[in-house]
Amino acid sequence: MKQLTKTILWLSLFAIAMGFLETSVVVYLRKLYYPDGFHFPLVQIPPDIAFIEFLREAATIIMLVGAAILAGRGGAQRFAFFVYAFAIWDLFYYVFLKLLLNWPESFQTWDILFLIPVPWIGPVIAPCIVSLTMILLTLVIVIHGEKGYVVRIHKTEWMLLITGSLIIIWSFCTDYIHFVFGGNKPFWTPGGQTKLFDEIRTYVPLSFNWQMFGAGEMMLLVAIVIYIMRLRKKEQISIRPEKRIHNQIIEN
Repeated sequence: MKQLTKTILWLSLFAIAMGFLETSVVVYLRKLYYPDGFHFPLVQIPPDIAFIEFLREAATIIMLVGAAILAGRGGAQRFAFFVYAFAIWDLFYYVFLKLLLNWPESFQTWDILFLIPVPWIGPVIAPCIVSLTMILLTLVIVIHGEKGYVVRIHKTEWMLLITGSLIIIWSFCTDYIHFVFGGNKPFWTPGGQTKLFDEIRTYVPLSFNWQMFGAGEMMLLVAIVIYIMRLRKKEQISIRPEKRIHNQIIEN
């Protein structure tokens, strides 16, 4: 248990440091492009800078995955450590933004969350909810693993986790995609004439699909509950013979 605590501590410090690194880059970008404060519609940044931002976010994910692989033992624990590191990184990104820039103004403030494969847009509270769910999943896997359970995630649970995650991602992208394709805006393609994210210059978020987000979040929670119930059921099955022997000894 001491080794696990040490691992989680260092993974947490790594994710917090990554959150500060992410925040520092955003602080620089906002000083350059949003001297009067961040707002929609976004300022069009040069294509080379936009492409570097695209790659930077991909590199961030690779680093979080790498840290989880090095820290974890087995597929389930490594997956748990990845979602945990991602959640801590995301939460502390907003903590440091609040400390350094006094932003966001509230949990309902709109933010651009990610760029791959298209911009993800949503109120700040939404990714925070997802991050807390990720931490819950990690705790469930890690705690049961330390108690001796086989913490392998089964097919049904994977299907719920993957489907719920995709629905949540779609809820972040749907307003932007509707703006681009519904309004017949020119969209960037490799080798095309439109600059990378050129259409975002006129985009202002209109609505967030909370029903879709809630459906995806519910699927994640259902997957966690099913996972816990399956592990608990195995525990009862494994304990029952011992109880039977114990009762026989008492009767004799």
